[in-house]
Amino acid sequence: MPTEQDVTLAGLKTAIQMEIDGKEFYIKSSRTSTNELGKKLLKQLSKEEDIHRKTFESIYKKISSHKDWPVIKIGGDRVQGLKTLFSKAIEAMGKDTKTITTELTAIETAMDIENRTYDFYKMRSSLAAYSGEKELYEEIAAQEKEHHRVLLDYFEFLKNPASWFVEKEHSSVDGG
Repeated sequence: MPTEQDVTLAGLKTAIQMEIDGKEFYIKSSRTSTNELGKKLLKQLSKEEDIHRKTFESIYKKISSHKDWPVIKIGGDRVQGLKTLFSKAIEAMGKDTKTITTELTAIETAMDIENRTYDFYKMRSSLAAYSGEKELYEEIAAQEKEHHRVLLDYFEFLKNPASWFVEKEHSSVDGG
């Protein structure tokens, strides 16, 4: 029968692999993206996945040797950086952006990845044996949810830039 530590380590191994897979997807997608915003957003998301992976690897090593959950803080407000990157790039691109189906498909896949990792981290949080473990999974789940929100915003922008501007800016509705 697996010990509590074995279950925790197995969860960490899965988390590490999910972050590796996510990073690889974002790197490949950034290379095939047809616009600068897509390239920048996907590259930044690949960096986020790498930060998560390194965090999980560090915890894995510490638990393997010390048999206790370490105190880990991810730190920073990287999600705000994604929002800023997105809003600045949108301003520069304007309403007449053209997109292709492969770009939309890549973003849909990315949103699915973020949803699956969010679900996994929420599940791991509910099974956490250590309070630090629960806190970390909750924090990373929140980041994955925010990644999904940014991707959804980008997806909506790509589908219909003019409509996106109307909805987000309310310029044609309220005269501002």
